[in-house]
Amino acid sequence: MERTYIRDVAAKAEQEVLVRGFTENFRDGKSMAFLVIKDITGKVQVTIEKELHPEWADTLAQITQDTVVSVTGIVKLSEFVKLNGIEIIPTSISIDSVAAPLPIARDYIPATKKKAAVERSSIDQRIDYRWIDLRTDANQLMFKAQTALVRALRDFALDRDFIEVHTPKLIGAASESGADVFRLDYFPSYNLPNAYLAQSPQFYKQMAMASGFERYFEVGPVFRAEKSFTSKHATEFTCFDIEFSYIDSFEDVMKFEEELLTSALAKVKEKYGDKIKETFSTEDFDAEIIVPTTPFPRVKLADLYDALEKEYGYTVPDEEKGDLTTEAEHLSYDWVKKHYGHEFLFITDYSAEKRAFYHMRDENGVPQGYDLIWRGVEITTGAQREHRYEVLKKQAEEKGLGKDVAFYLEFFKYGCPPHGGFGIGVDRLTMLLLGLPIKEAMFLFRGPSRLTP
Repeated sequence: MERTYIRDVAAKAEQEVLVRGFTENFRDGKSMAFLVIKDITGKVQVTIEKELHPEWADTLAQITQDTVVSVTGIVKLSEFVKLNGIEIIPTSISIDSVAAPLPIARDYIPATKKKAAVERSSIDQRIDYRWIDLRTDANQLMFKAQTALVRALRDFALDRDFIEVHTPKLIGAASESGADVFRLDYFPSYNLPNAYLAQSPQFYKQMAMASGFERYFEVGPVFRAEKSFTSKHATEFTCFDIEFSYIDSFEDVMKFEEELLTSALAKVKEKYGDKIKETFSTEDFDAEIIVPTTPFPRVKLADLYDALEKEYGYTVPDEEKGDLTTEAEHLSYDWVKKHYGHEFLFITDYSAEKRAFYHMRDENGVPQGYDLIWRGVEITTGAQREHRYEVLKKQAEEKGLGKDVAFYLEFFKYGCPPHGGFGIGVDRLTMLLLGLPIKEAMFLFRGPSRLTP
């Protein structure tokens, strides 16, 4: 018999179905047993009258929490069944895999008259057994929402004639300034230089522009060897990258990004908004998805620092004013909500010292780029790129990178249109959408002290 997903069981009342999944709950009484089965689409109760099936005694005795079972039976609609008013009266039960006692508590279990409360295991303990932790409704909803989010980002690009490219993650030069890189021995016997894990597809997405692709996007892994132990940093994460040609300024890039995010959040809200709000809202976090209005607010970095000093008494040393501090990043959320009623904020006019050498600069030497902050956390650095060979070569040499990026500079020697783009961390978007730390918002977290499972 073909398997029926549990979400489709209600439509098959009085019919025989086969359902398969994990055992979420099992109550084994003297005359009756009740089994709750969970698959990726939902849950259903199986009601077993034991005296009708004494031959199942050994099978039922093996069932534990998270044991995987297959059940064939007749679907019944009943107002007495609390779980969606549906039950299955089984005609056969088989065990696919018996689960050993679970080594973690995935959720807090309140006390009963007979049992003390069980505290939820720490996130690090749960990551040790991440495959078990991921079986929860909340975690599976998280990845359904992330799937919808990435699909919306991809569809937005595809609908505008972007080409999807998969660039190398083993590269011969560091692709970003200001972040450490993972160095690799790459066939030393061939006398090749060190290889690196790509910090972004930056060099190759600009190569796509020099190739005449005009509009490029990619969803792929990036690597940052930063020894950061924060709620938002990881050493490997997934990034959605965009680059497109024939722009007039970095304003074109910001406009594209705000429209992209508005469209994507609207689609996620439509499909999962109610479930996300119900599942992830806490006393400290309202998980309602706010679809932003456009244009997003924009502010120059210096003007933001002036405002934060006047309104919050926040000051930074002059030598740090060319970049955005973490505390200013957090305060910017309160500021943008207060003045614009908005969750997003574009910050522009960083110092050239703090920006990558490939950012175009204006006649005053100001980089033509931005950071995008959402809910007080940076999610994007974007810019118009420098496409003029001689200017780009000079800017690379200023940062002592001329030799290291010689291959990259070649992309611009034979003609390249004006272009710009950005990258968005998918995991960080998920984290902010659901109000989680980064460790909980990733399928498997990678950090300075975490390389398994």
